[in-house]
Amino acid sequence: MSTLNKIAGAVVLLVLGGAAGWGLSTWSGGHFAAPTETAGAAAPAAERKVLYWYDPMVPTQRFDKPGKSPFMDMQLVPRYADEGEAQAGAPGVSVSPQALQALGVRLATAERRAVGTAIETVATVQLNERDVSIVQARSGGFVERVYARAPGDVVAAGAPLADLFHPEWLAAQQEYLAVRATGDAALAAATKQRLVLLGMPAALIERVAAGGEPVAVTTVTAPTGGLISELMVRTGMTVDAGMTLARINGLATVWLEAALPELQAAGIAPGQVALARVAALPGETLRGKVAAVLPEINAETRTLRVRIELPNPQQRLRAGMFAQVTLQGPAAGDAVVLPSEAVIRTGRRALVYVQDAPGRFRPVEVELGPEVDGQVVVRSGVAAGQSVVASGQFLIDSEASLQGVMARAEPEAGAAMEYPATGVVVELDQDSITLDHAPVPALKWPAMTMPFQWAKPGLAQDLKPGDRVEFSFRQHGEEHIVTRIQRAKAAPAAQPAATRASTPAAAPAVDHSAHTGGQR
Repeated sequence: MSTLNKIAGAVVLLVLGGAAGWGLSTWSGGHFAAPTETAGAAAPAAERKVLYWYDPMVPTQRFDKPGKSPFMDMQLVPRYADEGEAQAGAPGVSVSPQALQALGVRLATAERRAVGTAIETVATVQLNERDVSIVQARSGGFVERVYARAPGDVVAAGAPLADLFHPEWLAAQQEYLAVRATGDAALAAATKQRLVLLGMPAALIERVAAGGEPVAVTTVTAPTGGLISELMVRTGMTVDAGMTLARINGLATVWLEAALPELQAAGIAPGQVALARVAALPGETLRGKVAAVLPEINAETRTLRVRIELPNPQQRLRAGMFAQVTLQGPAAGDAVVLPSEAVIRTGRRALVYVQDAPGRFRPVEVELGPEVDGQVVVRSGVAAGQSVVASGQFLIDSEASLQGVMARAEPEAGAAMEYPATGVVVELDQDSITLDHAPVPALKWPAMTMPFQWAKPGLAQDLKPGDRVEFSFRQHGEEHIVTRIQRAKAAPAAQPAATRASTPAAAPAVDHSAHTGGQR
């Protein structure tokens, strides 16, 4: 029995050992192996994806692995997928297709076409304030009668307005007739001249002389035909000399007054042809000319008032009518145009957002010309065929501001961008100069010693090795050309190569003259 008990105990121990081993392996696989795999998977996810490597001095050349640049004695720089092109010197903002659809972004294409200076606007018919007649009393008296006239009536030239009794005129006429009866011609001529000085019309004096009887009541008539805009005389009232009795506006011509924005009104001048269409005269086009461009801008609407004079022979144009006006000016020739709504005007400059690639936009500063028919002329900044944002650009501009993307003026076609820098002259001759320059952030250049070519002879002036200088240069293919150089007024931020080499905290300068053969 003791032997059997020992055998049974051994079997039980073997079974328990196997179960324990299986449970331990299972527990280890579930609690240790899984975290190890998870950690291994998370590590690559945290790494930034490298698209390619490049040399900051020659950013157009790309390499598929790190190492030294074949152009310069410096390490290649990685370009990460999450950097975007903005860090490569091309400012811009990326927008996903979903965001473009949500923002309602609409694109327009810059076009080159013939542009005229014809401007469409609306105007209001007004009375010609230059064709105005004022009727005044020439002497004091009393109003005996007012004819059936009222403001708003249209009268012809010579139409009677009122009958006035002038006591002073009556006494002078009687004196003249009495003197004339004495036969003294000289005295009679003097008293007749007195009638003229009292303001009597020549026709009234001749009437008194011919009839031999004084005329106590005179009739005031309209000197010109037109609209009675004011009538300040009533029966029985007393009038003084110089008192205004009526105001008459001529109707032979009328004004069209239009309000134009500052940008449009800049090209309008007196004498330009204007074509007008009035709803009351369907099918007719009236031809006039610009009479004046008023020098005062409306402070509320920021517009200039333009007056156009139109003939009105049949008096069919009435004050208060609306008219559609086309202002004709000289042809402006071919120009690049964009929809006016695509331009963001900040007050200091004008911007548009150009699409470089699907979903990739960059701000560009533009110079604007005249605006015609919802299109604005772009003198510089955008070329024909480029796509710009015509709707939703303010939201893209907000995103660009958050990302710190700044607009910059585009160089003209064929012109190279210039980069400012500071440095120390190492050596120079008639053809080139070697400079130990500070970093150039615009090109992502570190501080280094390298040769430059002269843009033109004579730029060196009296420079000598060791001089601290401020200069500008441009890139032309593989060459770097100095366009401007002068002695620095203040010490530059970067130290010379020798000083940087002796300073432990500073990065050593790299002399690339040996790698470039002294030429760039």
